Amino acid sequence: MFTIAQQKQQYQTYVLTDSSTDSRLEVVPERGGIITRWRVQGREILYLDAERFARPEMSIRGGIPILFPICGNLPDNTYTYQGQQYTLKQHGFARDLPWEVTKSEAEDDSASLTLVLNSNEQTRTVYPFDFQVEFTYEFKGNWLGIWQRFVNHSSAPMPFSTGLHPYFQVSDKTALKFEIPATQFQNQITKEMHAFSGNFDFEQEELDLAFRPISNQKATVSDNSQRLQLTWSSNYYGTLVFWTIKGKDYYCLEPWTAPRNALNTGTDLIYIEPAGEVQTWINLDITST
Repeated sequence: MFTIAQQKQQYQTYVLTDSSTDSRLEVVPERGGIITRWRVQGREILYLDAERFARPEMSIRGGIPILFPICGNLPDNTYTYQGQQYTLKQHGFARDLPWEVTKSEAEDDSASLTLVLNSNEQTRTVYPFDFQVEFTYEFKGNWLGIWQRFVNHSSAPMPFSTGLHPYFQVSDKTALKFEIPATQFQNQITKEMHAFSGNFDFEQEELDLAFRPISNQKATVSDNSQRLQLTWSSNYYGTLVFWTIKGKDYYCLEPWTAPRNALNTGTDLIYIEPAGEVQTWINLDITST
């Protein structure tokens, strides 16, 4: 049985539950429309730093933050559009702003929640476009679908990139086995390129690796008890980022539509014509091993 309820914690939280599988999804619209919790058959899938989450002035480490209108950072947090310089901080503003819930549905076989973010005076000072971003989270126990719709309400083509930054909870990173559809990655700290053998050196203080090009639309991570599979729409996502910090009980596997600094370089930017729209999706699936 699927249900949707609202709970007033520090923030208003939407709770989607599947009682038949002891699964639960929690979404906090006012903190960037973020999924903060996903439990599958009693097991917590996502990591959340509760102390950072409780402080609105800090970026969230945990859950599934939304990246828009950029992924990663820009040199000096700046980009130039039509001769004018703008300041835009890492991963953009979507993960920091309040979203509005426009629809919620609990049906026999799933539950879903739709949220929107509209451009406003604050966003236009750093990103001079009128837009609407719509996310629908569809929840079916061990499966999570994230459907995305981007609409350009401006009079000029709108460039952007988008992605997700999921934090997956892990107690022993050395037990993880990865299948990533790429043969090489760039170390985003040193900017060096390396061949990928299927393993990571978790003794490093930080791993920040960008895989591109990617050869298909699926990546998996397995441990001794479960297998996580990520799939994404084939027409846009061309970069997959792996990030973790030594001693932290999480790793991030992030589908991006474009690499860092794309607003300046133009690499893999999506352009939406005036009155046009783009739709993308990312699915996450958990199975036992």
